Amino acid sequence: MSRVRPVPGGRAVEVEPERVAGWVGRFAERHGAVEVRVTDAEVCVEAADGATATFATRGGATLDEVVERLAEPRRVGLVLVRLGGHSVGVAFGGRVEVSATDRKQVHGRIRAGGWSQQRFARRREGQARVALQAAADDVFRVLVPRLAQLDGVVLGGDRQALDVLRDDRRLTGVFRMAGDRVMDVPEPRRAVLDEAAERARCVEIVIQDTRATGSGPVRMDTGEGA
Repeated sequence: MSRVRPVPGGRAVEVEPERVAGWVGRFAERHGAVEVRVTDAEVCVEAADGATATFATRGGATLDEVVERLAEPRRVGLVLVRLGGHSVGVAFGGRVEVSATDRKQVHGRIRAGGWSQQRFARRREGQARVALQAAADDVFRVLVPRLAQLDGVVLGGDRQALDVLRDDRRLTGVFRMAGDRVMDVPEPRRAVLDEAAERARCVEIVIQDTRATGSGPVRMDTGEGA
C-alpha cells in the first residue's frame, strides 16, 4: 500500500502521530529554519526555503499539545471498496474490533467487438452492481448502528466504487463522517483491513515545496517522513 499520494504542488505522506515531532525536526534539517503556526484547525510549518508542511489537528495550542492529542486512541469506521471486493470494520487505537469482508466475481474488460462484447459488458455491469450492493449492505450493517460511537470514518480503495456507495441514502451518515482522504489499498481482505486500521492512526502531512524545488516533477518518496 502506498503511504504517499500526490497533491497539487507536492505530496501527502502518512506519519504515525508519535513520530510527528521528529518528522518536523527532520523537515527543518532538510529545508532550513522553520516557523510553526498552530491554529484551531491545523498546524503549518514553513521553512526558510519556502517549503511548507501542513496537517490537521484535534486541539492543542502548541506543537507538543497537538501531537499529544493526535496520539490519543480513536474509534473509527473503515470502508475499503474495490470493484469485486470490500472490507468494512470498526477499529480502536489501530486494532479492528468488528468487521465484514466479502468478494464477488467481476470479470475484467475485453477488447473484442460486436455482439459478444456487448453481452459480456452487460454481464460485467450486472456483476459489478451485485458486488457494490453487497458492499453497501455490509457498510449499513456494520457501521450505521455504531455511528454514535465513532470519531470518524476513513475510506480506502477505488473512488468510483466509493461514489456508488455514497449515493446510497442509507449510508449518508457514514460518508458525512468521512474526510477527503482515500487510502490506496489493494483488493480488500481482512489483512488489508488490519493494515488500514493502523494507517488510520497516521497523520497525513501535506508537503508543498514547488517554491523550493522549482516547477518540475515532484519526487514521490516520503522525504522527511522516511
